[in-house]
Amino acid sequence: MADNKFLVSFSPHTRDPLTTDKVMMLVVLALLPSILVSVYVYGFYAVKTYALAVIFCLGLEALFLKMRRLPVTVRDNSALVTAILLAMNMPPSPPWWLVLAGSFVAIVISKQVFGGLGQNPFNPALVGRVFLLIAWPAEMTSWIEASTFKSGFMFDAVSTATPLGQVKSEIISSGHIVSTGIADVADLFLGTVSGCLGGDSALAVLIGGLFLIWKRIIKWHIPFTYLATVFLLTGLYWLISPEKTLNPVQHLLAGGLMLGAFFMATDYVTCPMTVKGQVLFGFGCGLLTVVIRLFGGYPEGVAFSILIMNAVTPLIDNYMRPASFGEVKS
Repeated sequence: MADNKFLVSFSPHTRDPLTTDKVMMLVVLALLPSILVSVYVYGFYAVKTYALAVIFCLGLEALFLKMRRLPVTVRDNSALVTAILLAMNMPPSPPWWLVLAGSFVAIVISKQVFGGLGQNPFNPALVGRVFLLIAWPAEMTSWIEASTFKSGFMFDAVSTATPLGQVKSEIISSGHIVSTGIADVADLFLGTVSGCLGGDSALAVLIGGLFLIWKRIIKWHIPFTYLATVFLLTGLYWLISPEKTLNPVQHLLAGGLMLGAFFMATDYVTCPMTVKGQVLFGFGCGLLTVVIRLFGGYPEGVAFSILIMNAVTPLIDNYMRPASFGEVKS
């Protein structure tokens, strides 16, 4: 009679009921407040951009998997998350071909070429954004005025500048901030300012981010370290030269910093595994964002910072590996 008390099998030996598709749907749920705010502010433009990004990203993922004769895995919802984040990182009214180009780079070049979900070294949505920003800077910085719902459906939007963009332009041309009241804290917090589609409302992003932390989908270490680093460094610079930068609260609320800190810097695949590594990762993102915003040519800096730290992630993991079970430090 065979002895079945000891069975040997390949790992994993335990499985979590929270599968990939469920995790991704929770992320989509967390993004809903930002989606609703952007639709409220930009109306038809927002609906069109989200719809195009979802169609292109899911379609390209399915097509590329079919071409490679692999199972079509769009039901894991990872392409859906990439599509929403890509749309949120674009201006409110991009031409359709710009959305298609960004979707192709995000899904095919940044994700499927490396082997698909779990193999990509960089955040796909951010790779798509940075590619578009470098290739078509005029289209990627063509903003429309945020005027709560009706402008988007009435097609009477006008071109304008983001608060960070206006500050950068004035500093480059005059050496200091000329205008007053560029970035009202209340407007930045609620999202009634011009900018990318989904990152303008700090309140909406914060609600979604805290929801993910509460559901233990992400940890707090990267967002907290990222935001705290930006706040402290911009605050120090603002105390020294208040005429050359916004105050630290405005830096926290302006642009895509909140969206990047909660939804893109925390990407499972591209951020470090250990808590120490995540703290270092968040600090690096914050430091690079401040350097680019204060001394670089771009007013934002979030996308570049996260992608650079994505590249450093393997090095961080290598030097901050957790001790193996039973291992004793020498």
